[in-house]
Amino acid sequence: MGALRPHVRTMDLPLYDPDAARALARPLAQRFWRAGWLSLGFVAMLALIKWFEHWTGQPFDALVLRPHDPAGLIGILTAPMLHASLDHLASNALPLLILGTLTGGLYPRATLRALPLIWIGSGIGVWFIGEPGSAHLGASGIAYGLSFLVFTLGVLRRDRQAIAAGMMAFFLYGSMLITIFPREANISWESHMCGAICGVIAAILWRKRDPALPRKRYSWEDEPDEEVGIDHRAIAIVDASTRALPPGTANDASLDTHLDGDRGRDHPPGPDASDHHEPAAGLLRTRLRQPDDRLH
Repeated sequence: MGALRPHVRTMDLPLYDPDAARALARPLAQRFWRAGWLSLGFVAMLALIKWFEHWTGQPFDALVLRPHDPAGLIGILTAPMLHASLDHLASNALPLLILGTLTGGLYPRATLRALPLIWIGSGIGVWFIGEPGSAHLGASGIAYGLSFLVFTLGVLRRDRQAIAAGMMAFFLYGSMLITIFPREANISWESHMCGAICGVIAAILWRKRDPALPRKRYSWEDEPDEEVGIDHRAIAIVDASTRALPPGTANDASLDTHLDGDRGRDHPPGPDASDHHEPAAGLLRTRLRQPDDRLH
């Protein structure tokens, strides 16, 4: 068919190459494994700190974040590592593990820069907007920062991996969108809001730090528009001819008659006028059918 119709283009679907697929997936898998182990290590450190606090029987009240209190500034660094109870720790452990693995696996460079901003920025924000006399502790601000980092990167980058990660995070922790405002007593919504804001800022600042993963391309994606196989001149001729026809007369016979009338105005009838009727109609029919033939 290629010899008979040189204008026809076939869609070149590359054969599946298992070696190439493994070579492409290996670096991504290594990044996810590394991010997963680091996230698990951080969660284990939080559990160890809570166990040590319980074992000694001495709560680390001096290390919590106290808004508008100069002595509570130390909590900007230490409060995310402290938790009020095991339930509090468990509620933060799973989001930290999942979101840390997701962000560290897909965006290792952006995550490495975003974590200090989320950690310190959320603490500073809580110290300024928190209620005087209150105490804040827990890693929920970091979890919210990572969650909004993934959301925002999915919106800004719009590649397939970023969109999929954003949808996954939204499906798992979409409720975080409504818990950044005051809803329940004894819940640090200030940490949630400040962490979310820092996550959005980090996504805007470092959205281009990590290149998009390579994807498989097909030959038809690189072909110019002229090789698609559509005869634009034939379409223009048909469109111009059918617009001048009266309603209900757009058939082959009336179209040939109409073309003859147009040709008669341009060229006075002569003895050979009838000889040009069939070739012109045949040419028009050929052009009408040519785009359809190229679709087969």
